[in-house]
Amino acid sequence: MKSVFTLYSLLFFFPVSAQQIDNVHYEQSGKTIIVTYDLSELNGEQTAAISLFYSEDGGKTWGTSLQKVTGDVGKGITPGPNKKITWDVLSERTSLTGIISFKVKAEGNLSGHIEMIFVQGGTFTMGSNNGYDGGKPLHSVTVSDFYIGKTEVTQKQWRDVMSDNPSYLKNCDNCPVEQVSWDDILGFIQKLNQKTGKSYRLPTEAEWEYAARGGNKSKGYIYIGSNSLGDVAWFKDNSCSKTHPAAQLQPNELGVYDMSGNVWEWCSDWYGDYLGYAQTNPNGPAEGVYRMIRGGGWNFALQDCRAANRFYVSPDYRSYGIGFRLASPK
Repeated sequence: MKSVFTLYSLLFFFPVSAQQIDNVHYEQSGKTIIVTYDLSELNGEQTAAISLFYSEDGGKTWGTSLQKVTGDVGKGITPGPNKKITWDVLSERTSLTGIISFKVKAEGNLSGHIEMIFVQGGTFTMGSNNGYDGGKPLHSVTVSDFYIGKTEVTQKQWRDVMSDNPSYLKNCDNCPVEQVSWDDILGFIQKLNQKTGKSYRLPTEAEWEYAARGGNKSKGYIYIGSNSLGDVAWFKDNSCSKTHPAAQLQPNELGVYDMSGNVWEWCSDWYGDYLGYAQTNPNGPAEGVYRMIRGGGWNFALQDCRAANRFYVSPDYRSYGIGFRLASPK
């Protein structure tokens, strides 16, 4: 490894979300690099996820986060001064050239608190002959492995990314965010992915229904996790005309909460009639006028909260009864 330790000339710090990094320094210690920094707490964040990056062109481009690091790095780092990261250069790189720069990146609770549930892929019968015609005809659908949000995206999670709270039913950090259009959500997801380096997205309608039905653990319930809606959903009869904090009722077979009731949830698909034949990972029509929403909401009746029920609205529509949950690839 030629002259690796003589090439370091710049050191960057990078504040993210509610966390602030200051007083970043580095030094050589044998064949390791030690980076120190201070982590300040803002907006009530209790911990941060810390990553260390380097660049070989003076900070114009950055590689992926370094893995051979120890110390105050990774998840659950509490605020305070004199934090230290040690990078074992020889274990991760055989050579370094150019103008070497470092970046310490802090992520607040926005990624750590968006819990995702793994959904093993499989084949299920999508749709229903009971209810509105939009659920017909029944057809076989196969979906691949994916992840889906354990809960709907909350007002706090939205605010951590977007620095605002558009919800009509405010003052409830753990309640689902609402008053967000399909178009608004695209902006949220773009910023979230930039901050976390992940690949969050909206679920397809097929993924949503497969997860709602319990995936390969399904017990064939009418609603999401039960045949008794009051066990699993905030709806017209029990919501007191408002949303409720996430995960207060029973989850479904996969451990996912509130897919029935609380708020309707946007899916990625354009609206279209079911085609009636077997499909694999369908994404809906290539174009359209309306986007799909699923699951029913706090001001809707039992029929609307069935796992198979589907409805559609304009992608620029906002309502205090519509929110969303995230999905991501395996």
